[in-house]
Amino acid sequence: MAAKHTLSEALKTIRHARGLSQEAFSNVSSRTYMSSLERDLKSPTLNKLAELCEVMEVHPLTLLTLAYAGRKPKQTEQLLAQVRQELEAVLKASGEA
Repeated sequence: MAAKHTLSEALKTIRHARGLSQEAFSNVSSRTYMSSLERDLKSPTLNKLAELCEVMEVHPLTLLTLAYAGRKPKQTEQLLAQVRQELEAVLKASGEA
């Protein structure tokens, strides 16, 4: 499943929605790195993604959902339902449900 709305666009969208500048991430990242992420020149590690989301005060799944579903609420609902089903299946198979 390819991201319909890239991670770089999702990151920039959430950053703008939160009213944050690239400099607001200085405790976890340089402005140059943020710019590279938003121009899709670099990809963050999972740990870096979590740090960036902490600054933006959003759960990393929110960022990833936006990256995959874009700005289509119906697509978002379908994607979240699929994730929920897959998570339940994995937990059931591992005996944790």
